[in-house]
Amino acid sequence: LRVATDVKNHPLLIHCKRGKHRTGCLVGCLRKTQRWCLTSVFDEYQRFAAAKARVSDQRFMELFDVSSLKNLPMSFSISKRYKQ
Repeated sequence: LRVATDVKNHPLLIHCKRGKHRTGCLVGCLRKTQRWCLTSVFDEYQRFAAAKARVSDQRFMELFDVSSLKNLPMSFSISKRYKQ
C-alpha cells in the first residue's frame, strides 16, 4: 500500500494471475485508506470479481486495519493527481 499510495510511483499497474482476488484485496484495502465506505469497497470488488468473488476476500478487507499504517497519506486520492 505504501508503494501504491506514493505518487512518485504513478501511474501504477496492479495485477495478479487473474486480476481478481489478490488485486481485489489490495485495491479494497487501498480504498479503505481513501476512506471509502465498506459498501462501496465491496461493490467495486464484486463488480470486477463477478462470479469469482470470495467471502474470505471481503472478510480480509473488512478486518483490514487502516490505522496500522503509519505515515500513509490519509488524504491520498488517485483522482486528484489526474484531474490537473
